[in-house]
Amino acid sequence: MASRLIQVGPNEAENEIELSLRQTFEFLGPNLRPPFSLAIPKPDEYLQLNRAILYGVLCEPHFAKTHIKHLHAIVTDGYAFFVTLLVKIIHELYPKLVHSAKIQLIWVTKQMTDVLAIGFDALLVSLLRQIVGGDFSDANLWLCFELAGLFLDKWNCILEGEPLVLSSALYAYLRLLADHCRLSSNVMLEELKRSEIDLCVKIMKEEFHLCLKIGRDLIRLLQDLVHIPEFRAIWKDLVINPSQFNYPGFSDISQLYCLRTSSKYILLRITPEMESQLRFLLTHVKLGHQKRHQMWFSRKFLCGPDRETLIVDIVRFICCAHHPPNEIIQSDVLPRWAVIGWLLKSCRINYIEANVKLSLFYDWLFFDERVDSVMNIEPAMLLMVHSIHRYTDMTHTLLEFLLLLLDHYDMNRKDIILKGVSSSFRVLVEKGVIHSLDVLTSCTVLAPVLKEGLRKLLLSVK
Repeated sequence: MASRLIQVGPNEAENEIELSLRQTFEFLGPNLRPPFSLAIPKPDEYLQLNRAILYGVLCEPHFAKTHIKHLHAIVTDGYAFFVTLLVKIIHELYPKLVHSAKIQLIWVTKQMTDVLAIGFDALLVSLLRQIVGGDFSDANLWLCFELAGLFLDKWNCILEGEPLVLSSALYAYLRLLADHCRLSSNVMLEELKRSEIDLCVKIMKEEFHLCLKIGRDLIRLLQDLVHIPEFRAIWKDLVINPSQFNYPGFSDISQLYCLRTSSKYILLRITPEMESQLRFLLTHVKLGHQKRHQMWFSRKFLCGPDRETLIVDIVRFICCAHHPPNEIIQSDVLPRWAVIGWLLKSCRINYIEANVKLSLFYDWLFFDERVDSVMNIEPAMLLMVHSIHRYTDMTHTLLEFLLLLLDHYDMNRKDIILKGVSSSFRVLVEKGVIHSLDVLTSCTVLAPVLKEGLRKLLLSVK
């Protein structure tokens, strides 16, 4: 029997998840139409009914309301199992779902939000992760639009049940807006951008305490959007008039600089499929054998006129969300710095290359060993060191960029940045990431002006 849930290629094996749900639906078919049994289902029967109802909701739009009423009547776990099934389908099947099933997925997500189902916040996050950066296909823009509308329409429910998920929505849509605002206007995109702007501004103005949960990366994302009037006004208040946010204790943007961004936010802009491929590359592929894997990854995820912007998010993921254990670090497995070097060399557009470098060095600027991990700053250091002899231009451009950030990133708070960068260098030596900074300061192939700039930096904090 052909699948009504996913698209299956002619030579593709049946998907186990889809097959299990479909077989349960077919087996329980007569029990899924009214009048429903009044008997309380046994635990195993309850789980089977959840599976069958879910399949019915996704594959029978005309009976979806009936299926949901059935679920409401039998639910005994706060919808926890049903939501877990939904998250699993999104995580493992979303790209393969037929469009009608995707429409139903949004519909049933709204139903779960309405009843404050256990785990509905994870459900919303799983959908946010399926929005692909740099993808302007109708299907991807449709998902952007539907989710932005959902967050706005269900605002009160979300605030009542799981308000923190709004910080995830803010992170995702600030990043997406940076891409969407660079594309030539069309009617659909203009409407989408309006919804995205309205959502982000609403969160920042009405629930600023949730914005603080994001930490320093909130500033990194906002800086890409200051050309939009609404965000220019917010930026002005952040820098000049922070009391406008009516949040006790918030008095300066530097307080955001000091808050490390959790990896859960960084993961929002990496799809689960992309994450699994990156983790495979950084866990199982040996250094020297990575070329075909990198070519496959590039064809799969980075080919397309606007996909290059994804490199910013991938580098941030590698620095902040993939911290390999010592046995991997000490093995011959492809190191993080080598993948980042490849990604940097893949950049063809100057402003994207600059954003990738900022993504790589961002934690250096505000590094505090009491709250930050040396693993976040390690890749940039090792990329500079390992590139010195074979790829000197890479070390040059990275060190030059870092020194420029010191002087120009936030001139009014240069002392904070100077302290962060100098702490980064010190901790990298103390933790044994490199033996000594002499590898840079005494290197004969580096430009004298860069070595002098580095020496001045190191002397200024002694």
